[in-house]
Amino acid sequence: MSGTPDLGPVPQRIVVDAEQVRRLVADQFPQWADLPVWPVAEGGWDNWTFHLGSRRSVRLPCASEYALAVAKEHRWLPELAPRLPLPIPVPLAKGEPGRGYPYSWSIYPWLDGEPARADRIADPVRFAVGLAEFLAALRDVDPTDGPRPGLHNWFRGGTLRTYDGRAQYALTALDGHVDVELAGEIWKSALDARWDGVPSWFHGDVAEGNLLLNDGELAAVIDFGTCGVGDPACDLAVAWTLLTADGRQAFRERLSVDDATWARGRGWALWKTLVTCSHTLGEADESAAGNARRVLGEIFSEYAAGAVATS
Repeated sequence: MSGTPDLGPVPQRIVVDAEQVRRLVADQFPQWADLPVWPVAEGGWDNWTFHLGSRRSVRLPCASEYALAVAKEHRWLPELAPRLPLPIPVPLAKGEPGRGYPYSWSIYPWLDGEPARADRIADPVRFAVGLAEFLAALRDVDPTDGPRPGLHNWFRGGTLRTYDGRAQYALTALDGHVDVELAGEIWKSALDARWDGVPSWFHGDVAEGNLLLNDGELAAVIDFGTCGVGDPACDLAVAWTLLTADGRQAFRERLSVDDATWARGRGWALWKTLVTCSHTLGEADESAAGNARRVLGEIFSEYAAGAVATS
């Protein structure tokens, strides 16, 4: 696999607490020094996120690899925001290392909403179409000089072969637990699906926690740490991880996704799900293992239905 990027070692995460954040803000942004600081309930993995009063948040990368996205977000999110049909987080201020914290960090406005879950979505098809329209608008933004795939976004927008080692390891671990023959066939079809090489903007992590709902409707898209310019197929993984079958079809039609791009998008959903399944072997169905197996079932069923339709 000559030329395939190397993901490198697992990032070494550091811990940040509210008092440390309060002191950082007081030192560098005294105009906000009196605002209370407390952790966000679901703050994500790549960053520690804290409320700063009721109208702002503080976002601090938890490892050096994740810190690579800070400058990108400050450079590009102000340019992307006015071109998109839904609110996205635009940084208010950029902090510097201090108080024992080693990386650059950001202050953002707080965007209201609750993370998308299937049982919270009012109309699954309308949600899917709205999400597709957001992604279509993002793809229409001029990609010139945009950030290409790299360690700053774990090579999203690049070749799926970057993740082949992880996928193969998971397939070996799952032998006897899931249909690894079918999973391997789907994975190979994704690896073989060619990209036309025309780059466009992508979000990079279109997932439940980054899609906010108000009254069951899609209201905002957050966390652009993995955004970039390249192959946008990575943004299609949500079609299997969150959307219903009808929503998935409406999503694909609105984005006019060809077969090769759809296969690569399925591959993005597949390798992540296989890795999750392999890491959660033996866990109860109500845990992450149950959700991963549900997604794997969606991938298998949709792939099989497509195979029948084209036979």
